Amino acid sequence: MIQETIQEQQQSEAQNAPAKRTARRSFGMRRSRNPRQRKRQERSNTGGENLEQRVIQIDRVARVMRGGKRMSFRACVVVGNRQGKIGMGVKKGADVASAVQKASEQAKKYLQDIKLTPEGTIPHRVEQKYTAARILLKPAPEGSGIIAGGAMRPVLELAGIKNVIGKMLGSRNKINNVRATLEGLQQLKEPKIRNSKKDTSSQVKV
Repeated sequence: MIQETIQEQQQSEAQNAPAKRTARRSFGMRRSRNPRQRKRQERSNTGGENLEQRVIQIDRVARVMRGGKRMSFRACVVVGNRQGKIGMGVKKGADVASAVQKASEQAKKYLQDIKLTPEGTIPHRVEQKYTAARILLKPAPEGSGIIAGGAMRPVLELAGIKNVIGKMLGSRNKINNVRATLEGLQQLKEPKIRNSKKDTSSQVKV
């Protein structure tokens, strides 16, 4: 009788042991996650549904190592929600997909807010220089659209600007022009609200 009860206990323990081990393993994996990775995932997931991305440029670059050249890809990506938020990322990867993914995650981390007018244009004229790139942005009347080309156009579209005039005056480097455009948009000041209503108290006739 005693041997039978011992065998039954051993069998029950053997049946319950794998479930406990898997539960412990899954619990340990959750605890072992890096908090920095959690923050990155949270940042990348916040507002991911409303954000759009555009690939500005993809280059194949080489790094000279001891055994030869190591080839990789560099991607420049712009992310925005068309409502005044815009960001840019430049990253390298072993293939095009990984480079684009890294660049989009970096762009989502460094989103910046842009101040626009109710008409969908910029409040004032802006001139900005970044290395050899120089850009000019001017407000445009309603209905004119985005009058700009090159690397500036996707930045202005994703930022939510509907009417603007843009011109690249310096280098044709796409990455530098995008950085110059973002720095110029960051310098925009809040638009001044003009009161069209005049005081009628002074115009009252006695």
